[in-house]
Amino acid sequence: MASNTSKTARASVRAGQAGAGGALSVLGEFKYLIPLNNGKFVYVRNLTNGKTNHLRTDSDAFVEEIKVLAGAGHAAKIRAEINGLAEAFPGHGWDVTEKRLVDAGVFEA
Repeated sequence: MASNTSKTARASVRAGQAGAGGALSVLGEFKYLIPLNNGKFVYVRNLTNGKTNHLRTDSDAFVEEIKVLAGAGHAAKIRAEINGLAEAFPGHGWDVTEKRLVDAGVFEA
């Protein structure tokens, strides 16, 4: 019986699986933070493990999650996202969230 997938599709899947060992291949714009409830909660999309966590922005778990992403080289992009959220939603406390992350040493080089 013939396969329903093309040779090209199977090769593409194999190539994608070969790079799954920590290599990162992202096309287009990727948002790390999805704000919820006026900035009190956030979905944090973690590219390093493929999980999305629902966290409170004033929790230690949020700081640790951002610290993991910053350690993986995503600090500048995350900080830019937080600054963008602070500009777009000035009353949601994103400036306080950024200050908290800076005080915790998340964005240290």
